Amino acid sequence: MKRSRVPAAVTVLVLLFFYLPILILAVQSFNAAKFGGSWKGFSLRWYEELLQREDIHRAAWNTLAVATSSTLVSMILGTLAAWVIHRYGRTTLQRFHYGLVYAPLVVPDILMGMSLLLLFVNLSIPLSLGTIILAHTTFCISYVAFVVLGRLQDFDDTLIDAAQDLGAGWGSIAGRILLPLLGPGILAGGLLAFTLSIDDFVITFLVSGPGDTTLPLKIYSMMRRSTPTVINALSVVMMAVTFTIVIISQRMTQKKL
Repeated sequence: MKRSRVPAAVTVLVLLFFYLPILILAVQSFNAAKFGGSWKGFSLRWYEELLQREDIHRAAWNTLAVATSSTLVSMILGTLAAWVIHRYGRTTLQRFHYGLVYAPLVVPDILMGMSLLLLFVNLSIPLSLGTIILAHTTFCISYVAFVVLGRLQDFDDTLIDAAQDLGAGWGSIAGRILLPLLGPGILAGGLLAFTLSIDDFVITFLVSGPGDTTLPLKIYSMMRRSTPTVINALSVVMMAVTFTIVIISQRMTQKKL
């Protein structure tokens, strides 16, 4: 029987739909033309200009500060949440806890951003990088928690029972059993949270203060009054970083115990 070529054709079309715009953007970032309407030769001038833009550098530092801080906090809280849900998930309280952790994954960004903005305003908290970090932590915790929960599905709880029978306390259990075995899942969740924090726009736009500009906000501002080709170069750099982090995260998630 002759095999159908329809699945292969559909796969190629889907891949083109997803990645052809990205490929065009990457090619245009090397275009010498100022507005990218026509090809005027290969050039690195836009990457050179990108290196000289102090405003973009400040936005990049803000982005790294927010992403690093929210990732570290979410790794700690997300891992604790996953462990508690896994260990005591049969209780009514932990089922409710599971729903709270799951909610940020399905709530629209605009709704979460507006809710956090109203919370900060009602508590008289001035909008700043601190509020951005708090907002990013709220949704990053959920991603870390569910990645670690996936890791805990194959976890052998008898290891803890055996360690307790041998007189080990929870400090030794956490340092010598839990962290080594759950480490790849925790790091994978952290890398995923870091990627999501770097790319977030909607929530950041709503809870940021004056002057607290991250790269997504900077790109949005540049789209209206700056050179498009510089934005192409910046987007290529951001995509390269994001893809690298995602690939590392996937490999850590797939690593067997």
